[in-house]
Amino acid sequence: MAINLYKTSTPSTRNGTVDSQVKSNPRNNLIYGQHQCGKGRDAKGIITTGHRGGGHKYGRIITIEYDLNQKAYICLIHYRDGEKRYILHLKGAIIGDTIVSGTEVPINMGNTLPLSVV
Repeated sequence: MAINLYKTSTPSTRNGTVDSQVKSNPRNNLIYGQHQCGKGRDAKGIITTGHRGGGHKYGRIITIEYDLNQKAYICLIHYRDGEKRYILHLKGAIIGDTIVSGTEVPINMGNTLPLSVV
């Protein structure tokens, strides 16, 4: 992971660094609020379809970006079913790493388990 240093030509560029893996083209439809839940719930949030949701989800880190609103790095995760989501950047995670979420996944950096299992 290379870090580019700026020359100090103005006060705003003093002590400035840029990470080479960071890209600055966030997907706006993923950052701002979503219109529907999509997990079998109606407008009130009540589950109406019992067969939706759950299961293991395998995702891959596509990009690492800087979010000015949170003042932190975020990762774009692309899941196998075509879904894309943002998560906070994990320390030591690089582009191409795999992240798993589910009930029977190993406890590793980035993997997510429900609180009832832990």
